[in-house]
Amino acid sequence: MKKQNHIWVPVAAALVCIALLFILDLVLPSGHMLFTVLKKSAIYALVAVSMNLLNGFTGLFSLGQAGFMLIGAYTYAIFTIPVEAKEKVYQYYDCIIGFSLPIPVALVLAGLLAAVFAWLIGLPVLRLKSDYLAIATLGFAEIIKAVFLWKPLGPVTNGSNLLKSFPTFSTLIPEHSPFYGFYSRHIAFFSTLFPLAVAAICITVIVLLINSSYGRAFKAIREDEIAAEAMGINLFRHKQLSFCISSFFAGIGGALLAMFQSTVAAAQFKSALTYEILLIVVIGGIGSVTGSCLASFLFVSCSEWWLRFLDSEIILENGFKVPFLRNGFRLVVFSVIIMIVVLFFRRGIMGDKELPDLFRRRAKRRKEAIK
Repeated sequence: MKKQNHIWVPVAAALVCIALLFILDLVLPSGHMLFTVLKKSAIYALVAVSMNLLNGFTGLFSLGQAGFMLIGAYTYAIFTIPVEAKEKVYQYYDCIIGFSLPIPVALVLAGLLAAVFAWLIGLPVLRLKSDYLAIATLGFAEIIKAVFLWKPLGPVTNGSNLLKSFPTFSTLIPEHSPFYGFYSRHIAFFSTLFPLAVAAICITVIVLLINSSYGRAFKAIREDEIAAEAMGINLFRHKQLSFCISSFFAGIGGALLAMFQSTVAAAQFKSALTYEILLIVVIGGIGSVTGSCLASFLFVSCSEWWLRFLDSEIILENGFKVPFLRNGFRLVVFSVIIMIVVLFFRRGIMGDKELPDLFRRRAKRRKEAIK
């Protein structure tokens, strides 16, 4: 019975979330900021959880997420641009990719190519530890960005020009499809449900991996490498496995980010993107999947929505002008909020705990109170 309950609880939660999203689609306009925040939060949550798998559960300090996201974004865009639109997109090059792939296939391919690059990079890099590993992976992210801008690769990557005209969240179904009418009437629902569903599936796979024997090996390496090796765990093999899996899901996250932005350019994947993801992991709690998901929503909401009014001047009815409110003040307040959270939640919002752990604590307290 307990196993059946464990299965039905997430299924019921998913159905409730879908129903709430459909209600929001009926109540709110399609361009409401909430839908934008949910889309970006889902993408950041996926990349943050993939980074947490490496930094929080395996103990490897990597800063190469932006590079793997770039690989995923470019892979998705290159292989999903319609054949008839390639000539318009590749104005200065002769595109050598003469076909187009379905969206699900392109998403998986984006993750696979990112994992392949991670495997190649991991051969020399994973011999390093702590800060040296972080510097090496950060350097890779910058190098891969320069490689994709290299002119000889222009027939594939379009050089320094934008990649566009590929399917986005708003154009998942073509106009000639018989379902396009219903899709267009509920565009906000479907365009938000897709990234949420993909992120949920990927995060579920990561959670299952963490709770498997491989996940326990990752945690053993994090706690003590010498003890883990003495127990028969192949350190390099498991580190490389964690690195490749993390990169695979970062690549899918990069493909989703391309769909969100509707254009792809190497300049969009700066090292600041990695720092944002790392900040989400730290705020949510290193070693907590729930914390990464919660922190991603709070981070995107504060930076993109809730604090937007601080960037515009406010003049009251009596003519009084509210001081300090001007363009850029939002980032100052946001930075102060982050400092407060880090000071008062030194292990993050969730620490290393998950949502089920909180419910178990409450259940124990209730039992103790009854006794």
